[in-house]
Amino acid sequence: MSSTGDTSAGSPVTTSLIRVGTRGSELALTQTGHVVDALKEANPDVQFKVVVIKTTGDKDQRLGVAALGVGVFVRELETALIDKRIDLAVHSLKDMPSTLPSEFALAAVPYREDPRDAFISRNGETLEELPAGKRVATGSVRRQALLLSLRPDLTVEPLRGNVPTRLAKLDDPDGPDAVILASAGLNRLGLQDRITQHLSCSNFVAAVGQGALALETRAEDTATIEAAAKLNHEGTLLEVTAERAFLDEIGGGCSASVSAHVKIRGDRLEFSAFASTPDGKTIIRESLVDKPTDVEELGRKMGQLFVERGARQLVLESGDLDN
Repeated sequence: MSSTGDTSAGSPVTTSLIRVGTRGSELALTQTGHVVDALKEANPDVQFKVVVIKTTGDKDQRLGVAALGVGVFVRELETALIDKRIDLAVHSLKDMPSTLPSEFALAAVPYREDPRDAFISRNGETLEELPAGKRVATGSVRRQALLLSLRPDLTVEPLRGNVPTRLAKLDDPDGPDAVILASAGLNRLGLQDRITQHLSCSNFVAAVGQGALALETRAEDTATIEAAAKLNHEGTLLEVTAERAFLDEIGGGCSASVSAHVKIRGDRLEFSAFASTPDGKTIIRESLVDKPTDVEELGRKMGQLFVERGARQLVLESGDLDN
């Protein structure tokens, strides 16, 4: 957080300013706009300024996301935090590595949007109804593996670009027959009417942190942390803490072929996890129901179970990021 002086009334007045960093995609700007509106309402005495940071993942649309490496959508925003060009970064939580360097803090995780994946077909068929041999496009190795584990008779194609660009592929006569995207992004952009089918998180296991946002700050910036923390949603934080502990235990960063989804309903915690080779032929699946007490320990125990069953080798055989 920085301060600005105003001497128009004859004496200095100090106004707090928080510069909020974001990627420049339409989805990133939209969700950051929602965050800034909520921050203003929760902190009426603080000014907020949006700063757009161009990331490597946005600049290079030629390579698949896995080829660009872990944290491709995060690194430049963290550099801007360190350089003090921004004070707060807004990320899609699923883009973030499972642990943060010590110089950064996860100041808040707001209430999670719909975490499910969305199946969108050209002619309105569901995943189960799509005829054999049809083409489904996705930019995610996780989605590819899940798709092929359920429908090995379909053809999977790569897909990059922002959400509107991906949807436009369905309007191309030579484009795929269906695409899979995150429901949360479609909802935030007002495109939920395009969704043919929501894929259940218990079966088509969502990426770690999918649907959630992360507000990241410098670890020593207590004023910004205090302002951002007002948006934290405790239930969502507990869910993603378990998911991220699972992923951290496996050691796969934001590994594309490893996913976990946790839902807390009162005193009931539902945990679904998945790991696979990219072709969906070698699969590890587990689910459990427990109490939401020590969620991090629960996530680590699930991760240990997957390690014992060979999940780390599957990570090495897969890509490295979900999108």
